[in-house]
Amino acid sequence: MTLPLKNIGLFAVMGLLLLYTGMSESWNTALGLVNMCLISAIMALGVNLQWGFAGLFNVGVMGFVALGGLAAVLVSHAPVGEAWRAGGFGVIVALLTGAATIVLATMIMKRKAHSRARTLAMLTVLLGGFLLFRALFDPSVLAIESVNPAATGFLGGLGLPIMLSWPVGGLLAAGAAWVIGKTALGLRSDYLAIATLGIAEITIAILKNEDWLTRGVKNVAGLERPVPYEVDLQNSPAFVERASWLGIDAVEASTLFVKANYSVLFAAVLVVLLVMAQLALKSPWGRMLRAIRDNEVAAEAMGKDVTARHLQVFILGSAICGLAGAMMTTLDGQLIPGTYQPLRFTFLVWVMVIVGGSGNNFGAVLGGFLIWFLWIQVEPLGHWLMSWITAGMADGNALKEHLLESAAHMRLLTMGLVLLLVLRFSPRGLIPEK
Repeated sequence: MTLPLKNIGLFAVMGLLLLYTGMSESWNTALGLVNMCLISAIMALGVNLQWGFAGLFNVGVMGFVALGGLAAVLVSHAPVGEAWRAGGFGVIVALLTGAATIVLATMIMKRKAHSRARTLAMLTVLLGGFLLFRALFDPSVLAIESVNPAATGFLGGLGLPIMLSWPVGGLLAAGAAWVIGKTALGLRSDYLAIATLGIAEITIAILKNEDWLTRGVKNVAGLERPVPYEVDLQNSPAFVERASWLGIDAVEASTLFVKANYSVLFAAVLVVLLVMAQLALKSPWGRMLRAIRDNEVAAEAMGKDVTARHLQVFILGSAICGLAGAMMTTLDGQLIPGTYQPLRFTFLVWVMVIVGGSGNNFGAVLGGFLIWFLWIQVEPLGHWLMSWITAGMADGNALKEHLLESAAHMRLLTMGLVLLLVLRFSPRGLIPEK
């Protein structure tokens, strides 16, 4: 896994940008950027696995990230006992009824020959199962959501350590990817993109509207952390004394310490995933995936099961995105379904992969760092730039007001400009595939 000097130089420049941010703004800002850059790099690795290795055009990234966020709530939030007593059992029975209905309808479709009797039996099972599901589900949900809706109004989770939600988020996303892949991977690439985007929108709509599960738009806050709380550190005489010895205010030192702890955890996950991705890339499995990506017809002629390999890599890439989603919710300490915007942030992750270098794991990591850094830093830089440009204009000038109001759009302008420049001068990305 040796890196050429050019690649080392690119990562060094990225590190210098983060160091400059710490020295010119604050180290809290720099560490906050590092943490989100690490999570973004993990998301980019997942998408690179699907697109760079296998050529799968997945536009439902945010749906899998949102499932990871849901896992953080289901695993770490304390169970709401009163809500469980009010309607928890009814919801479980209703969900099992819905699943049984689908299984029974599938069995009828597979085991009976095509006929009018089969169609009638399927319709009877589906309609009867739906009516029974709603009869059990609706009153249970109303009972749950009426339990102290200002503070809870949902079932809660298992009350386990939140770091357990990271692998659970990956498994939850992998399960959803299996269901999606079994139905959508046979589609052409453009239809696959439409299907995955639609499924992502459905997933996020469920998180926004099913209050009994996620509190919907009321959000879930106060999730447990895997690192110490700032208040506890500030109340620790030993920590305060150590911060004083270093010449740092205890409040600032506590926030730096917490963010540095997150950085260590996230960096450890990224390194493990990067090593595994590199090993997979250089393995016979990885070479087979790239052969399928380059020429599916030739790979099928050589006896390779293209659909099965596509399903494998689709599940693995989605699981990595789900893991990243659980990590992001852990960092925030809350689940806010409204922040998952498939078109906006899926585009951002794709820019990370394309700019970094599709098919190169180190390129995906570099793209994750660079694009997130620009996404955050360009907006204040845009305000400064517009203020400088309009400094000589009189207050109240229509052009001045327009330019100052347009500074917020510098983010999107910069992303487009970076993408165009990279595609023009380095079409295969900053660190291209070998």
